[in-house]
Amino acid sequence: MTTFDSVLIVGCGNMAGAMLQGWLAAGFDPARFTVVDPADPELPPEVRSLPAMPEGERFDAILLGVKPQLLGEVAPQVEPVAGSDAVVISILAGAELEVLAKHFPRAGGILRVMPNLAAALGKSPMALAGSGLDEGARKAATQLLAPLGTPEWIAEEEFHLVTALAGSGPAFVYRFIDALAAVASDLGLATDQAGRLAVATVEGASALAAMSPHDPGELARRVASPGGTTQAGLDALDEGEALRKLLEKTLRAARDRSAEMAEEAR
Repeated sequence: MTTFDSVLIVGCGNMAGAMLQGWLAAGFDPARFTVVDPADPELPPEVRSLPAMPEGERFDAILLGVKPQLLGEVAPQVEPVAGSDAVVISILAGAELEVLAKHFPRAGGILRVMPNLAAALGKSPMALAGSGLDEGARKAATQLLAPLGTPEWIAEEEFHLVTALAGSGPAFVYRFIDALAAVASDLGLATDQAGRLAVATVEGASALAAMSPHDPGELARRVASPGGTTQAGLDALDEGEALRKLLEKTLRAARDRSAEMAEEAR
C-alpha cells in the first residue's frame, strides 16, 4: 500500500507552515518531515531543517510551499529528488498540473492542493486534483491531508473557483468580521468589546453551521422572527440582493485572478 512516510517541505512560509503545524498537532511523527528553506523559519526542534536541498535522498512526497512566481527558479533544484517514487504536492496558486508535470517529468505523480491557514487547526477545506496518481496514491494523499481538514477531490477546471472560495475565502470572512466590529463601534459600542463580540459571534455561528443538519439559509430563517430585530437586519442585507451581488463580484475577481496567474505560469 502506498504511504507518505517521508515528506520534504520546500519553502515553509505561512501556508506550508500551517500544514506542518496541523500535522504535528494531529500526532504525526516530526521525523517524517524535512524542511528546506533558506529563510530558516522557526520550527519545532524535532523537525529536520536544511538550508539547501539534500543530495542522494528519497522522499515519498515533496510539498512545494514557495511563492508561485519562484516555481521556475526552485524546480530545477527540487527535480533531482523528484523521482518515480515521489509524489510532488503543490500548494502554488495558479500552477496547473500540466505546468508542474513539465517541471517534474520523472515524478511518480502530481497533486495540486488548495488549503487555507485553518489547516493548523485541522479545519481547512482542501481542493485536490492530481495526475499520474493510481488509486493507492490517491488514498495515501487523502489520508495525509485529512488531519488538516476536509479534502475534496475536484476536476482541475474547478480549481480557480475553489481557490476563490476556500483558499481566499478566510480573508473575506475576516474582512466581514472586521467590518461588523467597526460598524458596531461606529454605532456606539466600545471598540475592544465590538471586536471580541464580532469574533465570538462568527465563531459560534460557524461551529453551529458545521454541526447542524440544517443549511445556513435555514439557520438564518430559524434565528429570525417575523417583524423582529434579526429579520430587520436580514431585510437590509437582502435588499436588492446587495450581499449576493457583492459576494459574486468578490469571488469572480479572485477566480479570474487565479486564472490569470495560471496563464502567467505557463
